[in-house]
Amino acid sequence: MSYTIDQLTVGQSSSFSKTVTETDVYMFAGVSGDFNPAHVNSEFAAKTPFKQRIAHGMLSASFVSTEIGTDLPGPGTIYLEQKMKFTNPVYIGDTITAKIEVKELIKEKNRAVLTTTCTKQDGTVVLVGEAVVMPPR
Repeated sequence: MSYTIDQLTVGQSSSFSKTVTETDVYMFAGVSGDFNPAHVNSEFAAKTPFKQRIAHGMLSASFVSTEIGTDLPGPGTIYLEQKMKFTNPVYIGDTITAKIEVKELIKEKNRAVLTTTCTKQDGTVVLVGEAVVMPPR
């Protein structure tokens, strides 16, 4: 199901959760071409401030895209803009929840402004941002 601009309400929210696996990190590296050793090399990562491999920040950001395109507003939504800040690392085994909340509706332009947040299983925020989307008609 999709929500049109007239079916959305300020404060409406939804979320998507996924546990990040080793396979996810390697597949994301392959798809994106981002083979930064902080993501794929344990020996290198052990020497970083994180002391272990971290997942790509954009992997967590992709969970925001998943929620926008499949649930709120849903299929047919056009993603126009995303501002984001990565606030904490994501490690293999972390469960990330991407939450979308309708912040503002611009009905005359068929635009919705969404607050986007990703958190770990313990509530630690790993991404904060804001998206602008065009809901389906």
